[in-house]
Amino acid sequence: MKILKTFFAALMLLVTLFTFAQGEKKLDKIIKRDYQIIECTISKVSDKTVEYSLPGETVQISLDVSQIARIEFSSGRSQTFDVSGGNNSPSSSSAIVSSEMKTNTIAVLPVPYLNSDTQESSEDMAKFAQNDLYNKLLDKSSNILPLTVQDLRTTNSLLHKAGIDHNNVDETPIEDLEKILGVDNIVAAKVSYTVTTNSTATTYNSGNAKVSKNDKKITTNDVSTTTANNQTFYYYTVYFDMYKNTTKIYSQTRKPFLAIKDSWMDSVTYLLKRSPIYVKK
Repeated sequence: MKILKTFFAALMLLVTLFTFAQGEKKLDKIIKRDYQIIECTISKVSDKTVEYSLPGETVQISLDVSQIARIEFSSGRSQTFDVSGGNNSPSSSSAIVSSEMKTNTIAVLPVPYLNSDTQESSEDMAKFAQNDLYNKLLDKSSNILPLTVQDLRTTNSLLHKAGIDHNNVDETPIEDLEKILGVDNIVAAKVSYTVTTNSTATTYNSGNAKVSKNDKKITTNDVSTTTANNQTFYYYTVYFDMYKNTTKIYSQTRKPFLAIKDSWMDSVTYLLKRSPIYVKK
């Protein structure tokens, strides 16, 4: 009886672990042409249809490839579909859904923020850097006339619907980005950095000496204190590009003079003020 209970306990543990593993399983993403994103498990891809199942379900659903713009597989591989000319076969170029073009409008792309040592990219810092550049353009709106800055929510919403974020924005052609965002000007920046830490130790000595009456014996009472200091240095490279009607009109790279945490922001300001869209007043 005891052996049977142990067996059932082990079986329940295996079921629990299997269920947990299933819950942690990464899903595929189907990005439809109407901007709907379906998270699922894809079982089959053919020239005409894609078969998939929703999380927690076994029922297979079939979707015509004419409705699909792109598939992001859980493995990291992506596949796009081009249905122009009645051809439903996968294509290496994305099927672009164009927005209404707004002339003399500039959009700020997400800013990849990459640790060049670990190759890790921070989503939070990418958004922060994008927001910082966006606010700098707004603050200097009178200096970039006749350009107006596209609202950041509009930019990010359109990019999200197209399956583009800070991880793959560098891989997307500028002409496609201009169509997706409906703008004729784009500013694209990237921040790459490395971090080093230096440690120094400082020792302080204090004490006193006493001489005995016979001048033959000296006693001391020394106190020694050691303090450790850690200093972190940030070495940035800021890449800054501007495009007008798909043509690159400005491209600069700058390393901040100071190796402090937020010094990349000063470089962005420096490069923006020297860009061709900026006019001093």
